[in-house]
Amino acid sequence: AHQDREDDAIIGVKSTARLFAHNTKLWISILFAAALALFLAAGLTAGAGPWLALFMLLPAAHIVWQVRTLKIGDSDTCLMLFRSNEKFGWLMMAALVAAALLNAWR
Repeated sequence: AHQDREDDAIIGVKSTARLFAHNTKLWISILFAAALALFLAAGLTAGAGPWLALFMLLPAAHIVWQVRTLKIGDSDTCLMLFRSNEKFGWLMMAALVAAALLNAWR
């Protein structure tokens, strides 16, 4: 969203990039923390067991890396981080599958 924030302003689009403005890292951190907590709660409710919390450290580390790497004014970095969300998805899936396999094995 940040790579085209100026274009959004010109055409009047009310994007999250414009809404969050200079607090983007804070809001991204809050939203990703909430998402991770909800993923964990859903997994535990579904019976994934405590292993899920351990395996979710990898996707959480990826999110920390994203937030620390973010440079709001750098379009290339913003696009690279946006594309890295695919890796986050794969890490989440791996955490869920690994936890399910360990629970099935026990």
